[in-house]
Amino acid sequence: MQYTLTLSHAIGAMLALALIFGVSIFSGRRIRSGAEFDSGSGRAGSAVVAGAIMGTLVGGSSTVGTAQLAYHYGLSAWWFTLGGGIACAVLALLYVVPLRRSGCTTIVGIIAREYGKPVGIAASLLSSVGAFISFLSQLIAASAVIAIVFPGLPAIWAIAASAVLMAAYVIFGGVLGTGMTGIVKLVLLYVTVIAGGGMALVLSGGIGSLWNALDHATYFNLFARGIGTDAGAGLSLLLGVLTTQSYAQPILAGSSDCAARRGALLSAVLTPPIGIGGILIGLYMRANVPELASAKLAFPQFILDHLPALPAGLILATLLITVIGTGAGLSLGISTVINRDIIQNLTKRFTAPRANLRFSRFLILLVLALACGVCACPIGDMMLEFSFMSMGLRGAVLMVPLAAALWLPGRLDSRWVMAAVIASPAVVLVFGLWGILPFDPLFAGVGASALLCTLGLRRKA
Repeated sequence: MQYTLTLSHAIGAMLALALIFGVSIFSGRRIRSGAEFDSGSGRAGSAVVAGAIMGTLVGGSSTVGTAQLAYHYGLSAWWFTLGGGIACAVLALLYVVPLRRSGCTTIVGIIAREYGKPVGIAASLLSSVGAFISFLSQLIAASAVIAIVFPGLPAIWAIAASAVLMAAYVIFGGVLGTGMTGIVKLVLLYVTVIAGGGMALVLSGGIGSLWNALDHATYFNLFARGIGTDAGAGLSLLLGVLTTQSYAQPILAGSSDCAARRGALLSAVLTPPIGIGGILIGLYMRANVPELASAKLAFPQFILDHLPALPAGLILATLLITVIGTGAGLSLGISTVINRDIIQNLTKRFTAPRANLRFSRFLILLVLALACGVCACPIGDMMLEFSFMSMGLRGAVLMVPLAAALWLPGRLDSRWVMAAVIASPAVVLVFGLWGILPFDPLFAGVGASALLCTLGLRRKA
């Protein structure tokens, strides 16, 4: 089905876009150095911390991707936002103080200081690959929103347009910009979720009608894909959030330990409900449009089909901004890790404040260009699958070495940690491709990392 944007659609969309990018550019005018750009220099309050965390965590996977998976599996699509909320709570209660007192600007920096530069560089490369995979899902989600509104636009141009918007979102404001725009985005997103989910309930005649129309065992089962798969998805989110630079940066940018903890707790409370709106829309579309050409269109097509033009335009722009914000936050995290943990260990050429700022922005553009090239290839479009895979890989690489560095400093042999950093993602990929395990291969990867680090602990003790 093709749609034609009306003037009301355009006005609603422009209002949302102008608000977001106005805030981003305003915040960016205060950035004078690379340190302020990618760390915030300890200036963020609890609201900005929460905005930056959710600005990255709540994106295409939490909205468009959740509706897509709910169209196939129902309630089990909740694991992304539910797992994200649990992860934010753990981040607040256990990790805020150790991360901030480490004195490092990156997670990998903590590992490199404890186990040496070679381990740090290996962890940087492998964790950046995991973050990059998640970044791809955001470009796919953005192209889904653009495709439903501009069906004649070639896919590569939709992807390129999304990359340009991501660059504009983050390249001016850095971590403070993503935090401030994250607050605005969060308000718009909650309006979107409430409007979309509420409309889906009204149109379907209530949850009872959806219950009667769909298979209970599949669509109203939190473990519809199997306990091993769905529990593994939740664990992937937990480990991924705890080991991803994009979520550590807002914590480090907090003006105090209390502000950072409150921001993370606020994210823990606000993240899970967002998935409910996407699930309700996915269920409605499954019950009423079972012949949908592509499940990734469930959310944007529902909005255009059932909401008045002005709010529909506002909501579509909010969906696009949501995806763009998450992609922008991930690109900032990737560029920060590459800059701080790899490039600055190899050369001092970009250490001057202005030069570092320019180089940080250049790295973001490079990441965006590379992602566009990959997304132009036929890599598939199941957004949550990419997100879960990404979180799992990052968690397998960094979780055990990071925890040991924070709570068991000086107790592990760096050679065993290097083995763990390299072996754990390999185990995840091999068993994931082989498909012989009855549970998520993430468990095997983390288990391998824990075993190798334990052997290192015994040799050192």
